[in-house]
Amino acid sequence: MKKLLKKTDALRRKMTRKTINLLGFFGKNKEASAISPKKVKRVLICRPNHRLGNQLLITPLVQEVENTFPNAKIDLFLKGNLGKFIFENYPNVDRLIILPKKHFKNPHTYIHAWFALKTRRYDLVINSNADSSSGRLAMQMANASYRFMGEEITTEQPNDYHHFAKTIIYQLRQAFKTPENDIPSLALNLRDEEVSYGRTTLDEINKNHKPTIGIYTYATLDKCYAPEFWLPFYKALQEKYGKNYNIIEILPIENISQINFTAPHYYSRDIRELSAVMNAMKIFISGDCGMMHLACASKIPVIGLFKSASVEKYQPYGNQSLGISTKDLNAEKIFSEIDSIIS
Repeated sequence: MKKLLKKTDALRRKMTRKTINLLGFFGKNKEASAISPKKVKRVLICRPNHRLGNQLLITPLVQEVENTFPNAKIDLFLKGNLGKFIFENYPNVDRLIILPKKHFKNPHTYIHAWFALKTRRYDLVINSNADSSSGRLAMQMANASYRFMGEEITTEQPNDYHHFAKTIIYQLRQAFKTPENDIPSLALNLRDEEVSYGRTTLDEINKNHKPTIGIYTYATLDKCYAPEFWLPFYKALQEKYGKNYNIIEILPIENISQINFTAPHYYSRDIRELSAVMNAMKIFISGDCGMMHLACASKIPVIGLFKSASVEKYQPYGNQSLGISTKDLNAEKIFSEIDSIIS
């Protein structure tokens, strides 16, 4: 079954690339310098990927577009149902055009979303990921004066240039000659009542007012650390911090725990509720996954644990967050990073 799915996905990608080539006549790009940011009234950002982390990673780009084009309304071309929760408190986001997560089960919705790209005229279309075939196709199909899918910067690359959320922003700044301010961090833009819900919920779980260390022990496929990692790590975490801190596990939608549910835990299928509870924590520790990015978007310090060499590209940032490669790494090294954040 897995082999069949891989072959189907490979065929879909191949057909998409061919379609893009056939549609290559759709309009030439104008020079970015020819467009006055104040005259940009409508922008389309393309990120047709259903994963939580991938959609959260464009929240800095949305903020950058808001800052660069203050008079613009923003439409988003996304996939799956998470976008309406992630961007519900972004006032400049006007319309979500959403591809269904499962194309073949919802062909009418799938086709309707592609045709919706033609119903408005955009001053600027941005494909946030140059490697996305669907994103490139959406950029070509949209009615637009200018299409932008990134241009390698001609100056010296910043140290964090290759971070997935930042590359397109650096390229956009070069194109429009905008100020080199700090790159916006991931943000869910929680409302005051949501922040209050998170604090109240965490107090009900803890039944005390000690600060909380949050952990998330699950991830997909080879990003997931086994119980053989998490169980001794949790025990060491308890021994070092348990006297002065609560330790709460956030559970995944699969309701799985790599520490066998031995810690107090919180479960919700609502990502805004999860984010609100995370926001009330002192620090959050997680493997490389969507929940790591959700915690980062909740505006708290996050320590991301990485098995692979993708730390530079996907590590959490902002609010003292950082990513750590766990190859040949012991708990004490992680604790030293925790201490530097919470001290």
